[in-house]
Amino acid sequence: MLLHSALLALGATLAAAVQPLEVQGQYFVNPNTGNRFQIVGVAYQPGGSAGYNKQTGRDPLSDPDICLRDAALLQILGVNTIRVYNVNPDVNHDRCASIFNAAGMYMMLDVNSPLVGDSLTSWNPWESYYAAYLNRTFAVVEAFKNYPNTLAFFSGNEVINDVDTGATVPPYMRAVTRDIKNYVKNHVTRPIPVGYSAADVREILFDTYNYFQCTLEGDEDNLSRADLFALNSYSWCGDSTFTESSYDDLVTGLSGAAVPIFFSEFGCNEVRPRIFQEVGTIYSSQMSDVFSGGVVYEYTQEDNDYGLVNMHEDGSAELMPDFLSLKEQYAKLDFTEIQGQEAPASSDNTPPVCSPDLIQTDGFKNNFTLPVLPPGAQEIIDGGVNPAPVGKLVTIDSWTVKYTVKNPDGTEITGLAVQPLADDGTNQPGSNTASLAPPSATGTTGGTGTSTSESSSTSSNAAVPTTGAGVLPAMALGAFAVVAGIAL
Repeated sequence: MLLHSALLALGATLAAAVQPLEVQGQYFVNPNTGNRFQIVGVAYQPGGSAGYNKQTGRDPLSDPDICLRDAALLQILGVNTIRVYNVNPDVNHDRCASIFNAAGMYMMLDVNSPLVGDSLTSWNPWESYYAAYLNRTFAVVEAFKNYPNTLAFFSGNEVINDVDTGATVPPYMRAVTRDIKNYVKNHVTRPIPVGYSAADVREILFDTYNYFQCTLEGDEDNLSRADLFALNSYSWCGDSTFTESSYDDLVTGLSGAAVPIFFSEFGCNEVRPRIFQEVGTIYSSQMSDVFSGGVVYEYTQEDNDYGLVNMHEDGSAELMPDFLSLKEQYAKLDFTEIQGQEAPASSDNTPPVCSPDLIQTDGFKNNFTLPVLPPGAQEIIDGGVNPAPVGKLVTIDSWTVKYTVKNPDGTEITGLAVQPLADDGTNQPGSNTASLAPPSATGTTGGTGTSTSESSSTSSNAAVPTTGAGVLPAMALGAFAVVAGIAL
């Protein structure tokens, strides 16, 4: 302990802040404390699809100076989790993973990429389900399995987004989940959960949920059953309520789940500036028995105008007004209560047995026969990826941010640095108290904002289903609804 304290004082330490979490029934649980963990997250994909470049070795977790800048800002914001859509398993992520770990933040990782052949497509999914594709997903598991702050893997993102895709994709998406879980079982020393991130298209949402969370007879260890179920939902826009936003329908429709459920994206921008009023409800008793928090879309400003931070090629950045609005909402939460709830010793929620009766929408797949492994895949599952990427926590020599970051009013933030947390620490408001400018008088922290003349959300793919009062802008850079280039 004295050595650890001395290293912290010197600013160079092999950070070991977070405790690997476990899934127990419908909850994420810290095994050291027995307490539930609720996700207070932000979608992290600097540069959008352009932030992933296989040829140059660039991805969101490849530049430690950028990661240090963003970890410091996210620490100030109060988040404890980032969702990263595109990672290159051939790139070393040790320093970035160590930085976010020290800052008390978990990572949820999509195993797919926007490149053709790196994802399961929603059209003719059988054509994209082959050994080379699975090898890519397994390589992501290998690259991140040794970091204690790797929270989960998403096997797909919005691949099922309407009745037509619901007619063909579900067996293949559940098969990919099975294959990744099988690889984790064979090659990972802890059971890192694998799940699916769904589009909040109410016509098919609950059928999608039932398809992934039911128990399939003859499925040893429930390997094809998702360990978690998440949804990208934008139905709460501006000044709304639990019922007006249809959050009440989500709680009713997903109650009794035997796996953790959370928002893998939220933060409608049809009404601006965003006030993030839904934050107080998501972490309230109205939802916390069913939901385990959520992930705000998104960290960096892109063409679809959902950003919290505007970053530049030279590494400098400015906070957007939405950053301060979200920070204020997080600061209102009682984190002692949110993260201090003792998880029950056992869950009364039992998943149903897979049956056609679970599917209510005509045309949605109600057959649970899954495709067999493609040729060559079993050999990879048995023997492992070769060569396998290896990740580990490393020493960070300096926690000070080298780039200039400004407040929305143009004033520079001084003394910006990551504050390494103690072992088994997770980030929350107050962990990093670097001074930011107070919210300006532009309505960023109160009122209902101003409605735009048209929806400002521009999807990063071609499939943009509507849901509730909002439009779904999900990046869909996991397993794809449409594999396409994205204009940024």
